[in-house]
Amino acid sequence: MAEIHYKLAYSDQGNTHSRGCHFSANIMVSGICKLDPLHTGGYFAAIKAMEVGAAGIIVSNHGARQLDYTPATISVLEEVVQAVGRRVPVLLDGGVRRGTDVFKALALGAQAVLVGRPVIYGLAAKGEAGVRKVMQMLKDELELTMALAGCPGVEDISRSHVRTDRDRLQSML
Repeated sequence: MAEIHYKLAYSDQGNTHSRGCHFSANIMVSGICKLDPLHTGGYFAAIKAMEVGAAGIIVSNHGARQLDYTPATISVLEEVVQAVGRRVPVLLDGGVRRGTDVFKALALGAQAVLVGRPVIYGLAAKGEAGVRKVMQMLKDELELTMALAGCPGVEDISRSHVRTDRDRLQSML
């Protein structure tokens, strides 16, 4: 739980008023996606966010709209999970288009995924019914993938169910 303190000052007809505020909140830090090779653990921002009280980490490249050479979030997810040692929840934001993407993220250590574009596309196409359809499709695809992988429940999804580029490279050595 992060403690937040701030002071609000405003002017009303020449008189300055000041009001302080304090509240506690669970804050998750988003935008963790860049490897920092100068620090032990690699993901210094994730570790630092956790140390100062972040309730969780969101692995995100903010849609990679501004930085088209930023890594795909799925490619750094496992390293971020390892860097924080599962002391806080790690969520994946970005690149989730199918139920298989949800499955891969869970297998690589995400506690949840955030879905953006598919929901927006569903909303634009069919309103609320479109959003419901997109979410149902993701759920159905995840359940099919789990069945094909022999996972009766989400808790049965493990790292052994996916193979990454890094795994392929290591197997060639």
